[in-house]
Amino acid sequence: MTAALSSWAPPVARVIDNDWSRPPGRPADPMPGVLSRSAVSSRLALVREAMADLIATLVRVPTENPPGVHYAECVELIVQALDRLGFESRVVPVPPTGAEKRPRYCVLGEYGSGARSVWFHGHYDVVPASVPGQFEPRRQNGTIFGRGSSDMKSGLVAMMYAAGVLRDLDASLDGRVCLAFVPDEETGGALGSQYLADEDLLGSDAVAMFTPEPTSGVVWNANRGAISLQVTVRGRPAHVSLQHQGVNAFEQAVPLVRRLQALRDEVAARRTRYAVQPDEARASILLIGGRVEAGTNFNVVPAECRFTIDRRINPEEHLDEERRRLDEVFEAARRDGIDVTVDVLQEGRSSATGGDGPAAQALARSVEAVTGRPAVFELCPGLLETRFYAARGIPAFAYGPGVLAVSHGPQEFVKMDRVVECAAIYALTAADLLAPRAD
Repeated sequence: MTAALSSWAPPVARVIDNDWSRPPGRPADPMPGVLSRSAVSSRLALVREAMADLIATLVRVPTENPPGVHYAECVELIVQALDRLGFESRVVPVPPTGAEKRPRYCVLGEYGSGARSVWFHGHYDVVPASVPGQFEPRRQNGTIFGRGSSDMKSGLVAMMYAAGVLRDLDASLDGRVCLAFVPDEETGGALGSQYLADEDLLGSDAVAMFTPEPTSGVVWNANRGAISLQVTVRGRPAHVSLQHQGVNAFEQAVPLVRRLQALRDEVAARRTRYAVQPDEARASILLIGGRVEAGTNFNVVPAECRFTIDRRINPEEHLDEERRRLDEVFEAARRDGIDVTVDVLQEGRSSATGGDGPAAQALARSVEAVTGRPAVFELCPGLLETRFYAARGIPAFAYGPGVLAVSHGPQEFVKMDRVVECAAIYALTAADLLAPRAD
């Protein structure tokens, strides 16, 4: 896709017959349609290096968000990879918004046929690099280092090759495996998953959805909601020697911050009933001042003071009510004469799926079969795109090869053993959920 994608009609990738996991002379399984853990693992072992190469190739594309760059290059690679694996795909352009009007693209692919579907959904945008060289992937002893290796380009590759295993082993499926690749997850998903949901292109006939977020070996079956705001307090500039002529925006912000601190202490006393480690993480969250800036110089009365608020809402809480409580704080400040405006950076609802339904149990069986350890279900401490599916009544879970603690950090990495494990788990779970039903 060397031409500008803004004028590119969504294509259908060519379906090709390339036995990517069957080398010359190796026969097909004697029992097509029967999917076993050993058969899946054997197939994936044959393409482990190809998977690692694709992860490294995707990491090299610096899809930093914000601001949302190099998306077309990454989409081209995803479409090419799906084409090589023999899957139909299409690109869905997202109408640009904002002053810069940067283009966005979603990619949808699928394998199989039938009314039911299992969706694997991941994002290709990454947070900006924190140290130089993070977009030059480094491979060492079965580990791939680089921005996006953990969150979540390795997960995208695991999704693709899981579908490839199902195709190559001729698994009996009563339904479709659907793949969704989206931008802008790191900034709330409005120009990615939200657009697909608004266009009714997300989760059609789905019995389950899985996203390969870096879950550190556990399953996230719930997520917190989020209200992320930028608060601007305005004053009037003046030279420090004539400060009586100015209005100090920083000092105006102080009483507002005190009100927010009182609200923070109140919400921090709430605890979720969902499992999450460590126990301190059960508290509801209001972070004040994740980013703060004010003034232009030490000798000028600051005309503006800006700071962010990040309110993370437990599933037991209600987004509309928590937003109302924040609005009350700002209104009280305005009544006291403080000139304050508020811009929404992101907003998303919490969601939760029980751990005892068919989709949860299918995933749990596959996790234990591949890893030898029982699946552990926990609350994600942040926002997840599972919420877009859960809002439609679709059981939705996050489980991926990455580690949360290193994601977004200077030494982000993923272990290839975990990537291969996750691909096997995805394939087995999809085959379980889409197994032909007795009439």
